[in-house]
Amino acid sequence: MHLGGCFLLQALALLSLQSGAQKVEAPSDQVQVEVVHLPEECHQKSKKGDLLNAHYDGYLASDHSKFYCSRTQNDGHPKWFVLGVGQVIKGLDIAMLNMCPGEKRKVIIPPSLAYGKHGYDAAKIPPNATLIFEIELYAITKGPRSVEAFSDIDMDKDKQLSRDEIDLYLKKEFERDGKKRDPLHHENVLVDIFKKNDRDGDGFISAKEYNVYQHDEL
Repeated sequence: MHLGGCFLLQALALLSLQSGAQKVEAPSDQVQVEVVHLPEECHQKSKKGDLLNAHYDGYLASDHSKFYCSRTQNDGHPKWFVLGVGQVIKGLDIAMLNMCPGEKRKVIIPPSLAYGKHGYDAAKIPPNATLIFEIELYAITKGPRSVEAFSDIDMDKDKQLSRDEIDLYLKKEFERDGKKRDPLHHENVLVDIFKKNDRDGDGFISAKEYNVYQHDEL
């Protein structure tokens, strides 16, 4: 299954900056961004709904201890996630807007845009912790919840996805993948998509339902 289709299934079943380490000042309750490296050419900038491929390290601002490193996960491969839909903490969704492939940033995220008064796994991120992330963006592709992806599935252009439309899309994706699957697998995926996304139970996934993402993790 090609990359866009793979992430679509996962998703459904689930200021211009200058180089030279210039800082963008921000109030204490907002994300502070420092551009560490900006490539000479930038033909595309990240926006909400894009599928990003990036590495990032997370540190506690209080003592600069590292609590997260994407390079130690998934055999060291950069992490894929959709920007602006809650797959990462809100501060990272904000910090990675308008980035270029090849760009590096250092960002400071206040507790209100990270894990707040509760923290996350007390041994790693205590309550009211300000976080620092060092980010390197590798690639930007069309995201699974982009307007373009929705339009590809919405064959009759009525701004909602029917069971038949998603069924057809899944069949095409599975055929493109070329792997043999039990027919029940296709049906189970379809049922799971509607169970998790058809929030009003009307048998359709509206544009609004399509853009709701429940995850909020690193």
